[in-house]
Amino acid sequence: MDFIDYYKVLGVEKQATEKEIKQAFRKLARKHHPDLNPDDKAAEKKFKEINEANEVLSNTENRKKYDKYGKDWQHAEQFEQNQAQQRSRSSNQQDFGAGGQGDPDFSDFFESMFGGARGTSGRTRQNMQFKGQDFQAQLELNLTEVYHANSQVLTVNGQKIRLTIPAGIENGQVIKIAGKGEKGANGGPSGDLYIKFIIVNTGKFKRDGNNLYATVDLDLYTAVLGGDITTDTFDGKVKLKVLPGTQNDTKVKLKGKGFPVYKSKSDYGDLILSFRIKIPSKLREDEVKLFQELKNLNENGK
Repeated sequence: MDFIDYYKVLGVEKQATEKEIKQAFRKLARKHHPDLNPDDKAAEKKFKEINEANEVLSNTENRKKYDKYGKDWQHAEQFEQNQAQQRSRSSNQQDFGAGGQGDPDFSDFFESMFGGARGTSGRTRQNMQFKGQDFQAQLELNLTEVYHANSQVLTVNGQKIRLTIPAGIENGQVIKIAGKGEKGANGGPSGDLYIKFIIVNTGKFKRDGNNLYATVDLDLYTAVLGGDITTDTFDGKVKLKVLPGTQNDTKVKLKGKGFPVYKSKSDYGDLILSFRIKIPSKLREDEVKLFQELKNLNENGK
């Protein structure tokens, strides 16, 4: 694997802060996004490099490994385990004379992974198998798209992946697709793909877990006298009875009219509606007179 300087890809210094890395990524991602550069292979390649660089440098642990091991950072754990095993074996040896060999440095270890080097015991390690690097990806969906199960086709590192997304998935939730990461070394297992979901909500319903919240405007006359209204739920309209004397910010719960529970076909949260009473403005003369009469009646009745 050729070495790619992720800092140069994002155009930041090695000492860049997390905030600077995030800002650089967002700026470049907008510039090279495939939607803005259709049929532009160079932009598509650049976009992949930007995402790859961000996935490494925006993760504190991965960044430390990258800074230390360079292009072989994803195999850091195997190297460190090998070092520990070598130290353990050395501590059990009785002869520590000049003829002994110390622990190999990490460059020798990584070389042995791909052939050519031999271990301290003389046993060739070129056929050692190692799991491939895990991939990280993000998928942005609208709230309406995750109310029902749906299928998506993702392109990750050049491979198309068909994904069925269960209804009710939450913002920030991460799912793993086994074996869809980088191919393993020397026939080792492939890494995994981790997809983080970003759920965008621009509608009138606000989601909190499996419950939905919305505000319903209620005219003064219906609030005072009561009556039937038709209001929206997430999947259609329902009739709702309003009690006489309903106060502003009165809340009504509609059971089972909320969001579907993740991976549960028949369970739903609740919909909580808050009434917002609209006071009439620009009254006609006869309306003002009637309100005045009501006021007088109320005062005289005290």
